[in-house]
Amino acid sequence: MKHSLLRNSALGVSMLLVAIAPGVGQAARAWILPSQTIVANSGGWVAFDAAQADDLFSVNQAILPIDQLVITTPDGAPLEAQNPAKGRSRSTFDLELRKTGTYRIAVAGDTVMARWEEDGKPKRWRGTPAEMAANVPANAAKLEVEQMQRRIETYVTVGAPSDVKPGGAGLELVPLRHPNDLYAGEAARFKFLLDGRPAKDLEVEIVAGGTRYRDSPDEIRLKTDKDGVVSITWPATGLYWLDAAIEDESATVPGVKKRRSTYNGTFEVLPQ
Repeated sequence: MKHSLLRNSALGVSMLLVAIAPGVGQAARAWILPSQTIVANSGGWVAFDAAQADDLFSVNQAILPIDQLVITTPDGAPLEAQNPAKGRSRSTFDLELRKTGTYRIAVAGDTVMARWEEDGKPKRWRGTPAEMAANVPANAAKLEVEQMQRRIETYVTVGAPSDVKPGGAGLELVPLRHPNDLYAGEAARFKFLLDGRPAKDLEVEIVAGGTRYRDSPDEIRLKTDKDGVVSITWPATGLYWLDAAIEDESATVPGVKKRRSTYNGTFEVLPQ
């Protein structure tokens, strides 16, 4: 069945794409929540909340820092957030969307975590790969170093949708069906890439929002095929949280082997 994004926008339908931190049931879920993700005409404003909470999409626990916020316009150019603010339980910012197409809004981080002993005492450090050499002794006792690549993202479409292109680093999602064009009872195919190559046998979890209102998370568990593709048939309308993570020994930081890469996103599914 074919659908029109503009038709749904005209009906006042808002899509909320949110990105979440890794680990279903393991840690507070982080997300970026737009006030709307389908805008009929360019020049409109969209407000965003960024927070972390065990209950999906409830602003009741902690902020999501947005110092690593990356916003990409439909033509691939960067865009600065407007009116950024930090509160007690959420970060906020605004965007004026002047171009037609799909915007990609992400908190994307690449960090290194190190543990070692110095004079018999445990030491810990966390920072960017560029800072590691100056802060982590290469020959430290019991040295353990891990690279962590994290992407938390959402999308907003103005007028007609445009293609979403991967950046080629870490774990990324390539929507084979546009992420602002999802409908209950219909299947959507997503492709996952790790450093630009298909992430096969990747475990993917999907949980509907509003977890505080039910006893069980009722997660959907899937696994990508050899091409890194997974097919999701949305059971009902509403917000869904998608979580994927992979560990390997292909770190991109010199001197580091172990790496953990995560991708998180939430999608709103509309009625047919």
